[in-house]
Amino acid sequence: MPGTAARYLYLTRHGEASPDESELTDAGRRQAALLGQRLRGVPLTAIHHGPLARAEQTARLIGEQLDGVPRHRCEAAGDFVPYLPSREELPPEAADAWTGFLDQFSTEEREQGPGLAAAALAAFTGPVDGDAPRHELVVTHNFLVGWLVRAALAGPEWRWLGINHANAALTVIRYAPDRPPAVLVFNDTGHLPAELRWTGFPQELHV
Repeated sequence: MPGTAARYLYLTRHGEASPDESELTDAGRRQAALLGQRLRGVPLTAIHHGPLARAEQTARLIGEQLDGVPRHRCEAAGDFVPYLPSREELPPEAADAWTGFLDQFSTEEREQGPGLAAAALAAFTGPVDGDAPRHELVVTHNFLVGWLVRAALAGPEWRWLGINHANAALTVIRYAPDRPPAVLVFNDTGHLPAELRWTGFPQELHV
């Protein structure tokens, strides 16, 4: 019978986008190309990306730096609110700010997000069938990176909030058959020069 092997999930937020989010900026295109160069030594079997233009463009530019890795458009890799907490779930010191933040999303976004979040967990997490480890890249958005990191660390469902990811930074999670998930790398921008780091972050979070 076939066994199970580790999955290595590489996560990145799309490159810096234009103000209307219809395309990447010049900086965003450079970020994507540099991330692709960093990943040349990784035996990736697939690049999954969300349906929005900024994710698709980032995935394409990363793929151009790699050798024939197939790209797949996936709704579960999109931009959505993965879980809408009640006010009582939130830490009291953050409840006002986070409730106000979440109130800006439409009813449709609130209703669709949890199903997509569950689909993302089913599609991208856990060990894989077979004897060979699998390495996959998901080009997505800030919220989904936070959701998957939260899940890997077994945090409460509301804790996707406050986990922030810079444009074209790299996070890696390992799902081994015989141990809990491990966040090996988080929000690493080592492949980017200083002027391309921390885009997508508010200034007060630049370090």
